[in-house]
Amino acid sequence: MLYHLLYPLHTDLSLFNVFRYITFRSICAALTAFLIVLILGPLFIRTMRRFQIGQVVRDDGPASHLAKQGVPTMGGLLIILSIVLGTLLWARLDNALVWLGVFITMFFGCIGGLDDLRKIKKKNSKGLSARGKLILQVIGAAVVGFFIFYTPGFDGHLSIPFLKNVRPDLGWFYVVFAVVVIVGASNAVNLTDGLDGLAAGPTVVTSAVYLVFCYLAGHVVLAEYLQLPYVPGSGELSVFCGTIFGACLGFMWFNAYPAQMFMGDVGSLALGGALGSIAIIIKQEFLLAIVGGIFVMEALSVIMQVGYFKLTNGKRIFLMAPFHHHFEKKGWHEPKVVVRFWIVSIILGLLALATLKLR
Repeated sequence: MLYHLLYPLHTDLSLFNVFRYITFRSICAALTAFLIVLILGPLFIRTMRRFQIGQVVRDDGPASHLAKQGVPTMGGLLIILSIVLGTLLWARLDNALVWLGVFITMFFGCIGGLDDLRKIKKKNSKGLSARGKLILQVIGAAVVGFFIFYTPGFDGHLSIPFLKNVRPDLGWFYVVFAVVVIVGASNAVNLTDGLDGLAAGPTVVTSAVYLVFCYLAGHVVLAEYLQLPYVPGSGELSVFCGTIFGACLGFMWFNAYPAQMFMGDVGSLALGGALGSIAIIIKQEFLLAIVGGIFVMEALSVIMQVGYFKLTNGKRIFLMAPFHHHFEKKGWHEPKVVVRFWIVSIILGLLALATLKLR
């Protein structure tokens, strides 16, 4: 919005020429989203407490988590608000990819919101049915897949990190692949959101890395030089990534141990859906498995645990899944688990950036 209002004035005052630059607007978007969460956070926490909208803890979880019962939840509403407002203020609104990012964030946020409300109403950790939630997620992800598929100049080739000459063409199957990536990312972030600050930290790192890749993918010269798929208009998604970065950073102010509020499914599903969509749009799908390695590890730990449990009649690989609970069961304190996962996430983020040259 500000771009359309203020940039035309650069002919009269050169100062407004700064709105032309994606880098400037991405930084401003991140700061805006951060401040929105920081300023509205205390009011949100008081409101949630007044209406008794608090966390419902799993019965089979670690005993230390009982203290989290009743802590204000659905903080993802604040995250989504800051992402949407920050994007609308600083991004170019004539860019369809920006609107696609906003749509998928809000759509998956609605799914998570329904899940949270049902948990709160029933006073247990069971919200929407797994099947119902999955169907809604597939519908939202399919919108992104078909949008990309029917975009003029669509390229169904995959971009695989470290392998510049290996680019398999999926053709129409790319829509199915997009659904798998987006739904998988959404659920992976959701599974990671089990400790104070655990989901928000890796999301900050992942959004920062994708901010860089979005900028490069939207710059025809840099994309060609770095041998990245060029996606016209994707540079504006850097602004969108900036708002995710800022919103999650602001949320961590209140979500740091001991948490004053939780994001709930409304936040985790929305953030995962947004990250998955960004990966699909800029043709860096497999990069998400690297920079979002924490999310992948958490999801795989659940899949492995459930599969092994069924195959061996009750035996387990981990003391408890998702993976972060395994370390709690081993005696690690919650802050230690979270900070060490953050460290791993940062290392993975650096590795993802290294793929720009290692091709």
